[in-house]
Amino acid sequence: MDLTDNDFLLANQRAADKAATFPAAVAVHYDRHLARVVITLASKLQLAFAPGDVEALAQATPEQLDISEISPSGLGVHFPLVDADLYLPALLEGFLGSQRWAAAQNGRKGGQARSSAKAAASRENGKLGGRPKKAGAAAEPAA
Repeated sequence: MDLTDNDFLLANQRAADKAATFPAAVAVHYDRHLARVVITLASKLQLAFAPGDVEALAQATPEQLDISEISPSGLGVHFPLVDADLYLPALLEGFLGSQRWAAAQNGRKGGQARSSAKAAASRENGKLGGRPKKAGAAAEPAA
């Protein structure tokens, strides 16, 4: 693929449009007391989020989060010790990971939820004698 001068002009225009739409990051740090990554934007707005809420940082340790860099455009944050990059426009739009990862996170939270409907279903299932025996388990002699 050959890039033309027009391709560069269009790319620069898209970058300028994005920079005008989203404020750039001016500072980033990991707050150990709050256990949050804190990003300060040029608009003075601060974003703080738990690393576990972002797919790329979910397994990172506090030591790995202590070192971070802002991209030259100000629209990205890089965590070199975990080789993770965050794109601020996507972060501001609520994209914290892949769709598959987000679905898994939502499913895990749903399974942990407690409701009267789940409690009633559990009681009804308990009346049926508990979990069924595994296939292939030795049958007990009738008494």
